[in-house]
Amino acid sequence: MAPTTLKATATAGDQPAMACCLPGADPAVTAPVVDDDVLAMMTKALGHPARVRIVRLLAERQACMTGDLVAELPLAQSTISEHLRILRAAGLVQGEIEGPRTSYCLNRAGLAALQGAISSLAGPPS
Repeated sequence: MAPTTLKATATAGDQPAMACCLPGADPAVTAPVVDDDVLAMMTKALGHPARVRIVRLLAERQACMTGDLVAELPLAQSTISEHLRILRAAGLVQGEIEGPRTSYCLNRAGLAALQGAISSLAGPPS
């Protein structure tokens, strides 16, 4: 995967289904470059405890259906779907349609980009 620049207007819906949601997918990623607007959008997406919990649950599993998350969290299905929409728009989560359901997984490239962008805030090591 070549490095890309995430755009603030890009959403997971603009991209084809990602292979990371498939069993046995290669977890190696190249971190895309993140500008300040995208960094702000990503951090804002993680600004709700339920979304942080969803990211943690997805990190523990290869992929999850919305129903799996509903079983784990004390939230309505519609609320979880809205949190997933926000995480997808921020490039932190991706989904793959499987029949009438969507399987969600972490967007490892998005998380790597977030990590790199946050690390860059501290400046070069002293």
